[in-house]
Amino acid sequence: MKFRIKTRLPSGFTLIEVVIASALMALVLVSAYACLSAGYASQKIIEPRAEVIQNARVAMALMAADLRGACVLSTETEFVGMTRTLDEARADNLDFATHNYSPQKPHEGDYCQESFYVDKDATTGHLSLYRRRNPIIAMDPLSGGSREEIAQSLRGLKFEYYDGVEWYDSWGETKTSGRETAAVKVGINGSKSGGNLSGLPAAVRITLYLDANPNRKPVKTDAPAPERSEPPLVFQTVARLNLAPAAATTASSGASPGVEAAGSPIDNKP
Repeated sequence: MKFRIKTRLPSGFTLIEVVIASALMALVLVSAYACLSAGYASQKIIEPRAEVIQNARVAMALMAADLRGACVLSTETEFVGMTRTLDEARADNLDFATHNYSPQKPHEGDYCQESFYVDKDATTGHLSLYRRRNPIIAMDPLSGGSREEIAQSLRGLKFEYYDGVEWYDSWGETKTSGRETAAVKVGINGSKSGGNLSGLPAAVRITLYLDANPNRKPVKTDAPAPERSEPPLVFQTVARLNLAPAAATTASSGASPGVEAAGSPIDNKP
């Protein structure tokens, strides 16, 4: 009786199978790296922009709340909005008084002299938005008090003023010595008007330009234009001055500018 011995061939992969598996593995790894790299790049873009948007929201809310409670600043300077430039950027400033203030010390009321202006930060060299507040009725209503930074990395700040008919780039005038005087209101279409230089505007439109990525590294001056200058993020809101009708009623009745009279709500919408 004869027995047959069966021999088993060694098991393994062929060269073609190894090459195909390696190619598929390389394709999976490259795709995973591309997805990870895209996610990381998106995170680097979104995170600073989210912070900028949040800062802009807070700054716009602060300015709009103060303007809604705006009132006459003094008998000589009621409400002054001036057009300025700083480092070739629009950097308007605004001086007024507001009732949107909570007393912090004894003998203080809800009246506060206030300014919004742009200045260069001494540490970073970037433009910043500041708010000056003085709860004391000072001899010079355009100075004094304390200031706080409410927005960083500005690319521009623009105020526009509405009188119920037209928007203007500047508003009011000041008779205080040593301070620039806004003699006329300059309309959006370039027209100038010598009337209605006193009192409060019906509304103020605020346009805030912020750097989209304030943490980016400096780019060489010989780099392409899109790399040198990324478009800023633009935020805009309109604040209606609740006491503007009262101030207009007081002025028309011949009362003192420091005395407020009751008035009806604004009918004309910007």
